Amino acid sequence: MTNRLYHEKSPYLLQHAENPVDWYPWGDEAFTRAAREDKPVFFSSGYSTCHWCHVMAHESFEDPDIAALMNEAFVCIKVDREERPDIDKFYMTAGQMMTGGGGWPLTILMTPDKSPFFAATYVPKDSRFGRTGLRELIPQAKEAWKNRRDEISQSAKQILNLLKREEQPVTPGEPLAAALADETYEDLMSKYDETWGGFGPPPKFPMPHQLVFLLRYGKARGKEKAVHMAADTLRIMRAGGICDHLGYGFHRYSTDRQWLLPHFEKMLYDQALLCLAYTEAFHVTGEAAFGQTAREIITYILRDMTAPEGGFYCAEDADSEGKEGKFYLWTEEEVENILGKEDAELFAETYGLEKEGNFVEEATGRRTGENILHRLEATARLTSVRGITEKALEEKLSKARESLFAVRERRVRPGKDDKILTDWNGLMMAALARGAAVFGEPAYFEAAYRAYLFIVKNLRDSAERLRHRWRDGEASAGAFADDYAFLIWGLLECYDYSSDASFLAAARSLQDILDCHYWDEKQGGYFMSADDQTDIPIRPKESFDGAIPSGNSVAFYNLIRLHRLTGEEAYATWAGKLGRAFSHLIDRSPSSHTMFMIALALLNPSQAAGSQDSDGAQKTYPRKN
Repeated sequence: MTNRLYHEKSPYLLQHAENPVDWYPWGDEAFTRAAREDKPVFFSSGYSTCHWCHVMAHESFEDPDIAALMNEAFVCIKVDREERPDIDKFYMTAGQMMTGGGGWPLTILMTPDKSPFFAATYVPKDSRFGRTGLRELIPQAKEAWKNRRDEISQSAKQILNLLKREEQPVTPGEPLAAALADETYEDLMSKYDETWGGFGPPPKFPMPHQLVFLLRYGKARGKEKAVHMAADTLRIMRAGGICDHLGYGFHRYSTDRQWLLPHFEKMLYDQALLCLAYTEAFHVTGEAAFGQTAREIITYILRDMTAPEGGFYCAEDADSEGKEGKFYLWTEEEVENILGKEDAELFAETYGLEKEGNFVEEATGRRTGENILHRLEATARLTSVRGITEKALEEKLSKARESLFAVRERRVRPGKDDKILTDWNGLMMAALARGAAVFGEPAYFEAAYRAYLFIVKNLRDSAERLRHRWRDGEASAGAFADDYAFLIWGLLECYDYSSDASFLAAARSLQDILDCHYWDEKQGGYFMSADDQTDIPIRPKESFDGAIPSGNSVAFYNLIRLHRLTGEEAYATWAGKLGRAFSHLIDRSPSSHTMFMIALALLNPSQAAGSQDSDGAQKTYPRKN
């Protein structure tokens, strides 16, 4: 038995194609039916590597009884947030307004005219821990729709009006002030975890753009504390369980303060942004371990996440064989069987293995006897106690890692989301081209160039407008502002490395399209969706940098670089308009706009001398043309 998702390309939607829930993809067919049958819409948004999305699917969407309740009460729509970030952003904002929080899976009840009136994230099948379960929620929603329609309609109208105010802010403000960079530094310093690095309480996300800001700000202003905060965070993350010590790359985020216990999914955008951050840290500090980590990320991407045609895949799942982290976890007994007793003891001491296991199931709080590999304990203690040099220790550990990696490669791998997104590929292009420049590695640039050729061939239409997603021989219809902004970033890094004018020309052409189809003529700034993509109530616009910098902040960065590269005042003028469009939001929370702050540094006269690259970084690395 399959539902309408069977014909979709999204791996996330295909995961739900055999649910007994009568899922629709987003589109007119679903909303027409909802209006005809006078039913509310049950909207669920997530992504293929989302752990709690899997949990809700297995508990509820695969359960025939819950599915029957849903099918009877609602018209059900499933959306891949990575395919349609504009839809997800709009309803996530609504959810945050209604509940004060957000996350995935995102659960929304809405009217047939797409107006939301109820929001939640993960909903259990049965009520527990203070959460109302679907078995109770669905009859309640059905009763309210039948008997309290006026109340629902009024609530939906109020939420929509609030969303319009949120997405269409006040008129443009003042130009961005250079002092905002100082405020950003002070704010980040106030949130800094002096013991374990990072900012704020757990869960801890890497936020690489904040680290790049601190590295550049600290270097330019002589603020050693800024460099220290960024460098220490990067060191501790590299030592923690959030890092894959065998296969390289980084998991999505840490559930604890110490960067030990991650959610195990690996996202392309995290690899790209962290690669940029570690490359920047190596560039600023000269610390070899930072360069090694950046190279390891690239090794992982080129080995496991690159399509034969040249594009980069989206993500790897947290789960395999129905269990989160199973691919990455080890018992002491397994390690001893592979390495032998003596080497296993050394490995266990170095990588924090415990007999009862250091892995704790999030849902139960139970130790499973399995271990996450980490190096949060000091290596100096091992070399001192065992009377072994650090070099000899690392040689032994390197051989041990190779042996364990070979065994791990024979395990059942987590699922791979093999769609190719233009925006995330643009980020990876930027990281690779930057790495090629800093490390003198032409092969990295070649990988970036192959990705660009893939995009040109498969993700561009006859009018040279971009498309967002490619999978299984098919490209989706429309692109988003992030696709243009991030790809332009990648092209500018390719130009910096190669001095090939075709990359600059391509960047300028894409900037023209972004300006033409995404710019808000009334209040300034770029909408997420184009002027001919109008299937949601309000075109959202984003300035805040979350896990990924916003399209607007990267566009601001690009415009300033384009001005410096071409000398054309039009780019500077446009950047000024863009900064003013969001200045009221940036003034309120500059540390939530660190990509804007990185760009602001380019306007500092002390950074404008001819001895810098177009992004303001000093030329201390070898060039390869």
